[in-house]
Amino acid sequence: MARAQAAEDRFLSSSSVTGVRKRVYKDIDIRLTIRESGDVFKKTDAEAVKQAVKNLVMTNYYEKPFLPKYGGNVRAMLFELADDETAEEVEQQIRGTISRFEPRAEVLNVVAEVKDEANALGVSVTFRVISTNEIVTINQFIQRLR
Repeated sequence: MARAQAAEDRFLSSSSVTGVRKRVYKDIDIRLTIRESGDVFKKTDAEAVKQAVKNLVMTNYYEKPFLPKYGGNVRAMLFELADDETAEEVEQQIRGTISRFEPRAEVLNVVAEVKDEANALGVSVTFRVISTNEIVTINQFIQRLR
């Protein structure tokens, strides 16, 4: 009994079909700078992901409507007692937040350093951009205002 196949199916038995599609990540520049043409600037690839990760880390809980647990909640931790456990908690919080809300980035390393005499927190996040395999490091110094 002969099997009926479409014209496109004649290559299925010979080899597998492989397609490669490079995905370009695009975001609007958060500074909303306007070009001469009237359009806003865009960030692409690693710069777009870097901006998104930085924004995610700096967002506190309950700042984004309808997503109460969105963000790294790092600024809120400035008001906690400063010790080594605080640094570990910040590192875990940032890792979980990026893995949950930013699928374009794979976290490689997070280092938090508490500076209790300055009421500040230094955060360094190293991640890989999924589409380009580019490794990016963000250093952020967060200080409590008096």
